[in-house]
Amino acid sequence: MTNEHFLNKVFASTGITKSELDLILPKYKKIELSKNDYLLKEGVVEKKYWFIESGFIRSYIIDTDGNDITFNLYASTDVVIDYPSFFFFAPTKENIQALTDCICWEIDFTSFTSLFNDISSYREQQRGLLVGSYFALKEHSISLIADQAKDRYLKLLKSKPHIIQNISLKHIATFLGITDTSLSRIRKEITNE
Repeated sequence: MTNEHFLNKVFASTGITKSELDLILPKYKKIELSKNDYLLKEGVVEKKYWFIESGFIRSYIIDTDGNDITFNLYASTDVVIDYPSFFFFAPTKENIQALTDCICWEIDFTSFTSLFNDISSYREQQRGLLVGSYFALKEHSISLIADQAKDRYLKLLKSKPHIIQNISLKHIATFLGITDTSLSRIRKEITNE
């Protein structure tokens, strides 16, 4: 595989050698998704996970009142995975759906496990992703309780402006734990400051 391979960007600065990359990259399969395609539906055990090369994806749940709540938003270089389902073989409670046409690189559990066990630098990189995902989830959960809606929006705007520019306000609002109307009001307020 050439240096232009998208996954070279993903694995850059991880200590993975060229010879290790030559073992790793063929384990990933390029897939193309159309807008609204699902990578995973509620009730299914996740057997793969994905790196996003291009496009936008969301994970969402349906709450007890039947509302569609965006749980996470993903963009280029993000890893899309339901960790409990992937590692513990539990049926997922999430739906993972393409919001735009997407190009992703998927790896199945068997290939992942083989690489994880055989290549220590790959194992460390994957552990780093897991820890990073955990901290992001915890930070977001605490923010939903402890921060004002405007502060949550400003934080998302600063950390992921590409999400704000490319994903519908409806999905952003539920991700931030607010209504579409509240988000519109917050955006107007910020524009007028």
